[in-house]
Amino acid sequence: MTDIKYIRNHDKCCNFNEKNGVTYITFPKLEKYNSELIHGFSTRLGGVSKEHLASMNLSFTRGDAPQNVMENHRRFAAALGYDEKRLVFSDQVHKTAFHKVTEEDVGKGIVRESHIKEIDGLVTDVRNVPIITFYADCVPLMFYDPVNHVIAMAHSGWKGTVGRIGAKMVSFMENEYGSKPSDIICAIAPSICQDCYEVSEDVAEQFIDMFGLNDNELLYGKSDGKYQLGLHKACELILTEAGILKEHIDITDICTCCNPNLLFSHRASHGKRGNNAAVMMLK
Repeated sequence: MTDIKYIRNHDKCCNFNEKNGVTYITFPKLEKYNSELIHGFSTRLGGVSKEHLASMNLSFTRGDAPQNVMENHRRFAAALGYDEKRLVFSDQVHKTAFHKVTEEDVGKGIVRESHIKEIDGLVTDVRNVPIITFYADCVPLMFYDPVNHVIAMAHSGWKGTVGRIGAKMVSFMENEYGSKPSDIICAIAPSICQDCYEVSEDVAEQFIDMFGLNDNELLYGKSDGKYQLGLHKACELILTEAGILKEHIDITDICTCCNPNLLFSHRASHGKRGNNAAVMMLK
């Protein structure tokens, strides 16, 4: 496996797994429930796609040959232990809308047409229904309520983070499934780190308005009028403010942009890339 560059000031919290040549990432706090759920975050390693999509591109929207994407899904599903033909896709547009996934949604987005549009979060309490969301620098948020047996994922780019998508997912789980925030286990999966994520002043101002005074862990300005934004920290603050216990959150220590040979990154590739994916399924 390629050498990994870890994020400064973060404790190691991601575990690497390899099966039949497919390398994927899991999280210790979710691994405690391996008897109840499957979870994983893909890397670029182990697929059949070529060139800038090499090799484990899991998106049909990046110009890849459909047969390559299907084979990548087959391999990733075999490594984690689910049926790729039962996957339910999201259609991410940087909003904060969610979809309750049921058995009727099985296969939508991968083997049949999907009506699940403009959705950045999927949630379900149905067993044997794998849900999948896609990333290439934005923050993947993964949730599990072990009391009510509910899984959820949310796609949190800067717009979703300003929109507090993590807190909204917690509220959604609470209102729809009776989840208590203090019971929910979370993982903030690999995404772009603060050192790599430069934003303009207008974006920075929205985070200053949300969180108050500047915090170097979250946001710091530079002499050229740009800012470096820590989306991981912002998501952690949003989740803890929503009632998630800090000890129930695994915060990624791996940056997509720092590790372009391991993970797809929109910024590192200047948009010429495939997509990583997060998958969860109740057993």
